[in-house]
Amino acid sequence: MDPQPERKKSWWTFALVAAAVVLWAVDQKKALSHPAKPPASHAQKSDSLPSNNVEKTGGYEVYRGCTLVEARNNDGDSFTVRLPTGKQAEFRLYFVDTPESAFKSYAGGETNHERIRQQAADLGGITPEQAVEIGKKGKAFTLALLASKPFSLWTEWDSPYHDNRFHAHIEVMVDGKPRWLHQLLVERGLVRLITKPADLPDGTPTAKEKENLRDLEREAKRKEIGVWGLSARP
Repeated sequence: MDPQPERKKSWWTFALVAAAVVLWAVDQKKALSHPAKPPASHAQKSDSLPSNNVEKTGGYEVYRGCTLVEARNNDGDSFTVRLPTGKQAEFRLYFVDTPESAFKSYAGGETNHERIRQQAADLGGITPEQAVEIGKKGKAFTLALLASKPFSLWTEWDSPYHDNRFHAHIEVMVDGKPRWLHQLLVERGLVRLITKPADLPDGTPTAKEKENLRDLEREAKRKEIGVWGLSARP
């Protein structure tokens, strides 16, 4: 048998193998210099994880640069907030309760009149009408302050009444200094001390903050500020 065809066949086989090796080497070099990007869906999922974007202090999530959102239910101690993430939620202050700012009737014949009477009794025995006036002042003070500049918010996302209102500590800037909103309301005689308490984000224990708020309330009474300056009684 003539060995020539066999030699030609072997040469072509060798050439094909060599060419394949060269092409593989080129592909590997490109892969190293231009690594493949992860799928878009994977990148979006990673970016959306709260743990990557939300600051935490103790058990609280911290949101800085929050803004007030105009909403029908906004009041002196409860209001809708836009977080820097773009999410909107309604928050309720710890420690304090401003009186209702209006007499209301609801479907089914229910009203908030009994609640206003309770608030009036806790605020020194004033009339329900006086309580509503204090509620209006508390609402005006809080909403004007929160609308004036961005503020910081601490929350554990607890909603004890399952009504999509979450407790929060709110820090605002007043005369260039950070202040807790609930303390400002007590100083101005616009609230009663009754709502759920909690440790402050700066580490102040609940019991110590309650004592501090009672001191602020006593000072407001002494100076006859806000509700404590009302002279008319039933």
